[in-house]
Amino acid sequence: MIPPIVWGPFVLIPLLLLSGAYLTLRLGGVQFRTLPHALWLAFVRRSEKGASEGDISHFQAVNTALAATVGVGNIAGVATGIQLGGPGALFWMFVTGVLGMATKYSEALLGVKYRRPDSKGEMSGGPMFYLTRGLGGGLGWLLGVAFAVFGAVAAFGIGNMAQANSVSSQLEAVWGVPPWASGAVMVLVLGAVAIGGIRSIGRFAAVVVPFMCLAFIASNVLVLVVFAAEIPAAVALIVSDAFTGTAATGGFAGATVIAAVQWGFARGIFSNESGMGTGAIAAASARTDHPVRQAMVSMTQTFVDTVVMLSLTGLMIVVTGAWTADHVEGAPMTALAVSTGYERISPELAPLGGHVVAVGVCFFAFCTILGWSYYGERCVDFLAGRRAVMPYRVVFLLFAYVGAVLELRTVWLFSDIANGLMALPNLLGVLLLSPVVVAETRRYFARPDWRDPDALVDVRA
Repeated sequence: MIPPIVWGPFVLIPLLLLSGAYLTLRLGGVQFRTLPHALWLAFVRRSEKGASEGDISHFQAVNTALAATVGVGNIAGVATGIQLGGPGALFWMFVTGVLGMATKYSEALLGVKYRRPDSKGEMSGGPMFYLTRGLGGGLGWLLGVAFAVFGAVAAFGIGNMAQANSVSSQLEAVWGVPPWASGAVMVLVLGAVAIGGIRSIGRFAAVVVPFMCLAFIASNVLVLVVFAAEIPAAVALIVSDAFTGTAATGGFAGATVIAAVQWGFARGIFSNESGMGTGAIAAASARTDHPVRQAMVSMTQTFVDTVVMLSLTGLMIVVTGAWTADHVEGAPMTALAVSTGYERISPELAPLGGHVVAVGVCFFAFCTILGWSYYGERCVDFLAGRRAVMPYRVVFLLFAYVGAVLELRTVWLFSDIANGLMALPNLLGVLLLSPVVVAETRRYFARPDWRDPDALVDVRA
């Protein structure tokens, strides 16, 4: 179940919805009018020549953020949302993506603006810094510390145990790999990459993440092409059920409108993390001479993760009818949808569906653990200094093994609660600092050369 207080109709859901809508209006629909340029900057240009501050390129920063978000939420999370909230939940997941782009833009802008070098010279930023340095005073300190504490703890759930458990479960179910073996391998490989810090993580993400995203998108598109005739009816069902609820059908027990909204928002934010503030931590490490540039790049992460990938997966689950199957939930539901599509092409291809999803879960979940290890470390560095990073890293790796070998029935509940606890102080801070975001944005886009990524700017303005 969804935690009723945090994710109820009077706390986080309206806060997320209204924050995204408010920032969209205040910023003049920045996610719509600058998206083509932002995609070019992130995935074609990839870096700023001669940028004076930062540790990794635009491309590496956005892929680090994608690594942390493109996890089991895009495979198991969307299926769970539809299973419990009906097809209408997918509509609200899409809404979190569209409005969340403005929120992610604002978080990233603030993350870069208020970042600072740590004791080893690496750039450190995120909500804990723009809350304490931007807001200032007792309220800013309280919100910043609260975010860092929640972030350091939440990393063990959403970004670690939930992912590791999904990997071990898939490997055991599809290929018979014992959980202890998959857990041990994960710990070794994670340690080898994470030990090098953000530069090592950025290089790894820049190679692996684009490949796995394109492969997963291609698989979903293939199924949708096969079911092209059924897509209009599926879209109509998704939109209508978002506002009317879903009647019981097949193995689906039915869902109310509030269930669709709750599960849509919970699984949407689990997937794209817009409003949680974590993307600002990755953005702060980017080599850039102006926060607006990285803000545009960072919002493409939400576009790719939710507007494209999650929407395609959810539409595939609905159009194939997998959501009405008896006793199928999570990643197996997504695997059923892929298998149904492949079977329509050729019955011999049907068994490949489970293998495709298993491989996707392994790559996606592994990269999510890697990205969240960095997020947790930055929170711990803020709270206790650099000396606490290595002990935290060791404990984090051990929890990946724990997540792989234990049956974690409450891990999704823990993750939803932790997500909400991170989002509350962050969203409050972003709203209070929205005048700063608006001023920086207007100043930047008033420049005649704003489309030139090599144009020099005064970051102190």
